Amino acid sequence: MLATTDPRRSRLIVPALGRLYSALHDIGETLLRAVAGVFLAIHGSQKIVDPFGATEMVEGLGFYPGVFWSPLLAFTEFFGGILIAIGLFTRPAALAGLIVLLVTVWFHWVTMGQGFSGAEKSLLWAAILAFFVIRGGNRQSVDARIGKAF
Repeated sequence: MLATTDPRRSRLIVPALGRLYSALHDIGETLLRAVAGVFLAIHGSQKIVDPFGATEMVEGLGFYPGVFWSPLLAFTEFFGGILIAIGLFTRPAALAGLIVLLVTVWFHWVTMGQGFSGAEKSLLWAAILAFFVIRGGNRQSVDARIGKAF
């Protein structure tokens, strides 16, 4: 759509910025998806090396048996992060990551009694992943390239 016919442009305080915003729209969303996915994969890389290393932690959160949930956590963070970064199965991968993050929100806020300040980072990451659960991968994703999406 041309910036001159974009109805949103007429609402801008500086209408000349309309073209810039239009040009950066997809790039900004793709960058957010890639960074979120890469960071999630990096966070999960420590767990994927030792998939049973978080067994006691997940059991401490009430997830039994830990030998099932610990590798699932490692898989979700590492491989889910890679999938989000490239935009393949974006919605299911983001949903799985969102569930993990909501558990961390509960852990920090309620279990540890840290309230908002303890859960703040997890809430921010959960909001980012919720965005991709809703929106999917966008035009610069593998989902779009193969013409399939959930």
